[in-house]
Amino acid sequence: MKTTSTIQEYIASHVDMVEAALIQALPAKWDVPSSLRESMNYSLMAGGKRLRPIMVLAAAEALGGSQAAALPVALAIEMVHTYSLVHDDLPAMDNDDYRRGKLTNHKVYGEAMAILAGDALLTQAFYSVTRAHREHAIPAERVLAITEELAVYAGARGMVGGQAADMLGEQGLTKLEELEFIHLHKTSDLIVFSLRAGAHIAGATEAQLSALTDFGNAIGLAFQIQDDILDIIGDEQKLGKPVKSDEKQQKVTYPYFIGLEASEKKVKELTLQAKAALLQADLANPERLLQLADYLMQRDH
Repeated sequence: MKTTSTIQEYIASHVDMVEAALIQALPAKWDVPSSLRESMNYSLMAGGKRLRPIMVLAAAEALGGSQAAALPVALAIEMVHTYSLVHDDLPAMDNDDYRRGKLTNHKVYGEAMAILAGDALLTQAFYSVTRAHREHAIPAERVLAITEELAVYAGARGMVGGQAADMLGEQGLTKLEELEFIHLHKTSDLIVFSLRAGAHIAGATEAQLSALTDFGNAIGLAFQIQDDILDIIGDEQKLGKPVKSDEKQQKVTYPYFIGLEASEKKVKELTLQAKAALLQADLANPERLLQLADYLMQRDH
């Protein structure tokens, strides 16, 4: 498949598609307390890169799958990501007042409603995954695999485990391997899930799923190291949050362990490693995923 639009145009059009669907993700006909609905939508529609849902859609496209059928799963992973941010921002966790340039959820709706909004977004995600079968006739065994993997990659073995390790690590990380564990689970796991989920929609082989897993682990780690770098040298207005927040919170990061220059080199190495893994997957249309890997390496926010 020949790609004629730039990766920036591709991302922008897919962000529009995802956001148009997200606003309708919680059915209007459902009887939901208005404050809960507002709190959920406040964070869900607060902007962001929409990287994970785009990965779902791009992976499905790469294997010649249906974008429409992949969209409910793309929405699901954005709900999971959003719930994690709402909970991360709470006073008991990172205690942040701003997210993407806006007041955090608990600052607007209170801590109790923010917790409940996160809970509701997490459970709504699993409902959204089922739509791939109910509305788009994706075989039930593929949707079951996606559901199982969402529980694994988002749960104690995955993102939540990474978040727990991050909190425990605040007591003092002494090894780079400990930090890598946090990054791989807190950040990479949802990216890996996104790629595998899109591939499942398209009926990927085990070899293709394995290659996409390697690709996702590498770009996920590169993505988080780039975040660490941007926290030092980034533009506060573009980032939508204060820079040097890691330093102020005395968080150990890649630049702390290996320095800024070595961290930048590591991002490039991981991106090359990711692209090499992807080229082993024998995908029909890998171009967009390759472009996304480069885009993430070069991003400034």
